[in-house]
Amino acid sequence: MTGHQPRRVLVTGAAGRLGRATLDQLHTRGVAATALDLTDPGDLKADRVLVGDTSDVDTVRAALSDVDAVVHCAAIPAPMLDTPENVFGGNTRGTFTVLEQAGQAGVRRAVLAGSQSALGLAFAPVPLAFHYLPVDEAHPLQPADPYALSKQVDEATGAMIARRYGMTVVSLRFPLLGGLDERLPVYAARFAERPEWGAASLWAYLEDRDAAAANWLALTRPLTGFEAIQVAAPDTLAPQPTEELLDRFHPLVPRRAAFPGRTVPLDLRRATTLLAFTPHHP
Repeated sequence: MTGHQPRRVLVTGAAGRLGRATLDQLHTRGVAATALDLTDPGDLKADRVLVGDTSDVDTVRAALSDVDAVVHCAAIPAPMLDTPENVFGGNTRGTFTVLEQAGQAGVRRAVLAGSQSALGLAFAPVPLAFHYLPVDEAHPLQPADPYALSKQVDEATGAMIARRYGMTVVSLRFPLLGGLDERLPVYAARFAERPEWGAASLWAYLEDRDAAAANWLALTRPLTGFEAIQVAAPDTLAPQPTEELLDRFHPLVPRRAAFPGRTVPLDLRRATTLLAFTPHHP
């Protein structure tokens, strides 16, 4: 499938951080948007707003009217925000419902808001270690919590839907997201004082507008089948040199590259080659 600009995009979880940034991106590009969320805050940049749950078939079918692409952001975004059953069951059922109904409706492109948490370390209740650095998309997934498992299953669902319907499905493994004037400075200050708090996520981050730009590229670049692609800023959110952080918190993990300065220990080459993605808001 060649890249193309969609006519109308369904954005789920539209009132959330990434959903709003994605609607802004579509609005700037003059692309019509349908917003789906559990509530309507009244200020979403979409000419169609539907209220409902992504696991409800009738709601999703209605939301997919005249849609030719989907950005699925809706999820319970951490394992402690609900019961384990609701985190895993709600996330995976919502993703399956959205993709299955999109496939039935003839949608040709879907983007999933995946997570670096699929690696398993971010919320793990037991000690886990990276197998090597920099982490790439082939790194083993080690889920030990219901959120991480839901993100792994979402990727398997995306791959199945790509085979089942011939749809192109891209799962973007996002790190910590935030704005330059609110969330990111808070975490940067935390990592400056307590760098161990960012060790499991390798101190990675991405600014909201860059995350939305990655969604747009995943919607429009010439791709086929299923792809899981990790995206992040090229630097870390910690002020300390990366090599010093790795010596302190991941001393036994084999390194396949050097990490000068504050280079993030993630392999971002697939984001560059497949998406031509370059963050602009460090």
